[in-house]
Amino acid sequence: MDLADVIAAIHERLPELGERIAERIRADVPAYADESLIPFDSLRRSCTANADLVLRHLRRSGAPDPGPARETGRIRAEQGMPLADILHAYRIGFEFVWSEILTQARTHTTVPDAQLVDRSAEIWHLFGLYAEAVAAAHRETTAELAVQRGARRSALVEALFSGVIADRITLWDAARELGLPERGPYCVVAAAADSPGEEPLPGVEASLRHAHLPSAWRLLADQQIGLIAVGAPEAEATGLRILRRAGARAGVSPRFSSLRDTPQALRFARLALAGLPGGGPGVARFDDNPLAMLVAAAPAEATHLMNVVLKPVLDLPGLERTRLLDTLEHWFDAGSSAATTAQRLYVHPNTVRYRLRRVEELTGRSLSDPHTVADLGAALLAARSPAAGRTPATDQTASTA
Repeated sequence: MDLADVIAAIHERLPELGERIAERIRADVPAYADESLIPFDSLRRSCTANADLVLRHLRRSGAPDPGPARETGRIRAEQGMPLADILHAYRIGFEFVWSEILTQARTHTTVPDAQLVDRSAEIWHLFGLYAEAVAAAHRETTAELAVQRGARRSALVEALFSGVIADRITLWDAARELGLPERGPYCVVAAAADSPGEEPLPGVEASLRHAHLPSAWRLLADQQIGLIAVGAPEAEATGLRILRRAGARAGVSPRFSSLRDTPQALRFARLALAGLPGGGPGVARFDDNPLAMLVAAAPAEATHLMNVVLKPVLDLPGLERTRLLDTLEHWFDAGSSAATTAQRLYVHPNTVRYRLRRVEELTGRSLSDPHTVADLGAALLAARSPAAGRTPATDQTASTA
């Protein structure tokens, strides 16, 4: 009897061999022990088919067929099996088959050692070939699944923000698939992108997840928008700290309890972003300054109010205009305290009072009148808001100042 006869004898016991390999893999590789993930019958069939392929190749030689190995890699990737565990299982299977061949060959002294040496090199070359096929198929399938999951997740997020999802059960299904709680409170974030396709909040989802804040995000041409679950007592404060660390310009909506209200919350977040003063980074909550949000919500009306109330100040030469507007802004922030305003501006309180009187003279409005204060506050917010513009006449005056 030569080695080919030994292999043929083992091949005749193929069903038993496949089952024994499956039992060994299930015992040695923890990932294969989960019956719900990979039923034993499925594993046994796979092991039997692969053992049959190896034994047929060893009996007849010829070019090996990596097709079944690629199919195994694809199926296991779809089942969520880690590649390292699949390769471990393959190694166990090949070792088992080769160990069986050696055991049977030792019972027949007529099998030359040279044949065993030659075939040992061949079987491990075969293992390398099949392992490469498994790994390639697994990586390809994993990448395809990741793209599909990303597209599915992006579509669900878009559906929440656009209000396309209307059925209650579908909302719950979407929440579960996105890893969000089925009930709020939630808040929405809108962050401005510096250039199309660039994330202003890179890694924000991972950072929030690390802080136990589930979220779902979508990147648009000019913004990155996200939905965050803020159910824990300190969740909103934690989320705001993470957003501020990113160094972007972002607006945050008020908290809301139902996913049905996501589109409205997105509008509030965008208004908060539009009302964010200056051009640098910052995070603005809609609830922090409701008047600023109203100004941002109606830029055309805000521009008209600004020009009606503040036009004489806006028409001043640049340096004087800036001094008066800065003083007025600090006076509002200081709660109408001239002394506090002076401290913040590093000037004498009388200087603050002089500038405020100058504003009153130019506008014809008294800062002791609550209605005037409200008008000037709204007009000042409009002047500071990038959403509101100047009238052509004001622009020309300012540009020649």
